[in-house]
Amino acid sequence: MTNRVRADELSKKGNPMNEASGLKASGVSKVFSTPTGELLALDNVSIDIPRGQFVSIIGPSGCGKSTLLRMFADLEHPSSGELLVNGMPTGEARTKRQYAMVFQAPTLLPWKNVLKNVALPLKIMGTDSATRLETAREMLKLVGLEGFENQLPWQLSGGMQQRVSIARALTVRPPALLMDEPFGALDEITRDRMNLELVSLRRFDSQTVLFITHSISEAVFLSDRVLVMSARPGKVIADITIDLPEDRTADTRQDPKFFEYVSDIRGYLVDAYNTTAR
Repeated sequence: MTNRVRADELSKKGNPMNEASGLKASGVSKVFSTPTGELLALDNVSIDIPRGQFVSIIGPSGCGKSTLLRMFADLEHPSSGELLVNGMPTGEARTKRQYAMVFQAPTLLPWKNVLKNVALPLKIMGTDSATRLETAREMLKLVGLEGFENQLPWQLSGGMQQRVSIARALTVRPPALLMDEPFGALDEITRDRMNLELVSLRRFDSQTVLFITHSISEAVFLSDRVLVMSARPGKVIADITIDLPEDRTADTRQDPKFFEYVSDIRGYLVDAYNTTAR
């Protein structure tokens, strides 16, 4: 298994590392109250993502994958079961800034320029102006947006706006990244480019990443593991280790093993969607 754990690098960068690091869900279920009664969205889901792993979740629409991510982010709470981020309950992990979240929409402040948008989390934390602006410039350079510091969000393309959003998430050096279909609204060519950039970013800091996507090829290209979920109520029906070279390039998508993984996952998804149809 390609397990991108770089404890030596992370310790140099100051990321907290301990035996309980990573993301863990144990027996998690989620029930929503609706006008027509209770709706079971997730049913007894258990996953364990060790520190430094990149794990994608894919499944039918409405299967609860984004709900699971939002529970790790402390934006939703489980009806039963337990979620831990680096060994902490999600509320404690949030206050201790153990993770950052990247949404499908960039959610940038339209009246602030790119540099100030990226620096905003550090401003909220009370970091001094010189440090936060220096860090923001470093993150913008990392995502290939050096020279765009003074642009407003509306002056950037969709892909560039999402890079700003990722740069903003990275400013606090979070041990974990929660990414909810961050490239879902982009055209295919831009999406492929963003995938390559995300692979490159992981050489900078090997965060634990939980990534939600509807794209099979994206999940295979980015991930150490791909979790496939069933139709609602969502359960994990497959946990597939992606044994591809760690340093992935555009040529990785032509690897016969890449196509095998895509085909296998598509088979699981077809079964899941057929279950939905029934």
